[in-house]
Amino acid sequence: MKKTCVPNGIALKDTGFGYTLSIIGGKYKMIILYWLSENEVMRFNEIKRNIASIPFKTLSVMLKQMEADGIVIRREYPEIPPKVEYSLSERGRSLLPILDMMCDWGEINHNTEV
Repeated sequence: MKKTCVPNGIALKDTGFGYTLSIIGGKYKMIILYWLSENEVMRFNEIKRNIASIPFKTLSVMLKQMEADGIVIRREYPEIPPKVEYSLSERGRSLLPILDMMCDWGEINHNTEV
């Protein structure tokens, strides 16, 4: 019998799977992870340009959540105008194999009929 990552009688939020979803779930977090993995260091407006559909406030909230979760590093430079750069933390980079597997799965299954 296959082991499940969401055993009976345990709330999803109390499992490793639920925790992972809480960190990378939502409409934009995986896309932000992708762009930061491709570019290593990005400024807010660069991220916004690459994710045209994301509202400024939503991007700001997502980046703050990801920083609080230890996934993103926010580096602020004391200059005028203010300069802020975002990059993946070591913890954030540890999620990249998941992104790679999702990409591989999509490539394999993109054109298959159900």
